[in-house]
Amino acid sequence: MSDVTSAPHAPVSDRGFYVFTAVVSAAALSFLAYILLIRRGSAVEGVDLRFLPAVNASFNALAAAFLAAGWVAIRRKARRVHQYLMVSAFASSALFLVCYLAYHFVHGDTRYAGGGVMRTVYLLILASHVLLSLFVVPGALLSFYFAWRKAFDKHRKVTRWLAPIWLYVSVTGVVIFFMLRGSLPAVH
Repeated sequence: MSDVTSAPHAPVSDRGFYVFTAVVSAAALSFLAYILLIRRGSAVEGVDLRFLPAVNASFNALAAAFLAAGWVAIRRKARRVHQYLMVSAFASSALFLVCYLAYHFVHGDTRYAGGGVMRTVYLLILASHVLLSLFVVPGALLSFYFAWRKAFDKHRKVTRWLAPIWLYVSVTGVVIFFMLRGSLPAVH
């Protein structure tokens, strides 16, 4: 009789999750491109979502606060608190994305009305915000996946670059909101 009590397990492939992450990220990006570049917003009768930019800035501010608090929690070895804070940051960012898509579906883009140096500053912040935001959804999904699988080495590798990007995107989302509001002419 042979001893088979400790047969080695085959390594689990992450390929399926990588494909899932790529599909979800591509779908989100495609829908966003459709809304912003093709549809460009058009009024939906009886729907006024002009309050959503302030809500979106609030979701971005919450995400930034949760991310910063989550970083502090993990530094203090408070794993459970860290988990709750990261789920809260993800939920805030997800709610932001839903509201952002709804607003732009109905109202289209909000143009920066200012000029000169401030317009250049705004466009630089906006460009970096948009480019870096492309990494948040796939990075967050991978980060959660590796944490769930208890593959903490992979989780740390992803979050080492994701955390500053996600924080930057959240903070600049708030900055963009205030820059846009400061550039708009007063409505009487």
